[in-house]
Amino acid sequence: MIATGYARTEAYYKVGELLFIRNQTTMHAVMAKRLLPHEPSVDAPNPEDEPDSPAIEAAALAIAPQAADQTPQKALWERFNNPAKRFKPVAEGSTELRFEILMAHIMPREGDDPKIKRYVVYELTVRQDSNEMDAQPAKIERRYTDFRELYQSLKRSHPNELNNLTFPNKVLMGNFSSELIGERSEAFEAFLTHVAEQTKLRDSNAFLRFLQHEELTKACQFLDERRHEMAIPMLENCFRLLNKVYMNRSRPVVLILCRLVAACTVSPVPHHAAERWALLALSRFETLCDIDLLPLYIPLLHTCAHLWWQRGQDQKPITDRLTDMSKQGINIANTTSLMQAIHKIDPRTETI
Repeated sequence: MIATGYARTEAYYKVGELLFIRNQTTMHAVMAKRLLPHEPSVDAPNPEDEPDSPAIEAAALAIAPQAADQTPQKALWERFNNPAKRFKPVAEGSTELRFEILMAHIMPREGDDPKIKRYVVYELTVRQDSNEMDAQPAKIERRYTDFRELYQSLKRSHPNELNNLTFPNKVLMGNFSSELIGERSEAFEAFLTHVAEQTKLRDSNAFLRFLQHEELTKACQFLDERRHEMAIPMLENCFRLLNKVYMNRSRPVVLILCRLVAACTVSPVPHHAAERWALLALSRFETLCDIDLLPLYIPLLHTCAHLWWQRGQDQKPITDRLTDMSKQGINIANTTSLMQAIHKIDPRTETI
């Protein structure tokens, strides 16, 4: 048995050492690479053919985003009918993170309680463009107050990094004017671009909360209600968004990916994309340097082994990996589910 405290930490270091040994020749190259979320799959490769190859990335990220189950809102303001008209290619071999607000609408929706105060919702599109436009952008909706809370939080914690940035003031009247919405949209884009370019701002808890909190909270509530079909599209969108903003083995990305795998495999019948997300999660753990995330690795391996069994596939590569870890004195007993392990690191509302 692995005890708590020092012994547990030592065990996690052993896990990390094993992961490092498996891939030490490629570690620096992999960690330096920023994933291209829209990277196309060539000839529809089978991830099983090369379990540690970029084909795994392409196969998982080629999964088409599921449309949100909601009635489209009539746009109060729209910048361009065709975003491609604004697209500017990036230099060959480079990528650029881009934030764009192309439309806005009024909430609550028509027909809702008229006593509820109306407000403007901005549809934020996040892309990682190369010489071609990102084919699978992530989209979230935010209010002026969301942008303002992010700005105020960062201003308190990192005032020097925001000295030269002007944030649009709050107004008492005219919130629904096209001119004001257009001006605010451009200011929000510039603000987010600045945040993403500054390491301290980009890695702040406030920015991560801005990017994922609303959707992740809803997704976890759906998981709590066993409405997995509603939660999974939200988690996929969260992953795609964070995967564009952060490095592909960063804590936010790996954590949301593991949560997505758990959501896809918690039902007796796994989600159709469960295997590809699971393969991607396994590949992301190779050369992982964040010891705080290593407690997820053994539950992830057990989850994948069970999924492989459900799919009628060979579990030996995974069981061999667990056996190697056991020989190193690491407790590989499946006493904690992947969702429980996630909950210990990042408690949410989902049932564990």
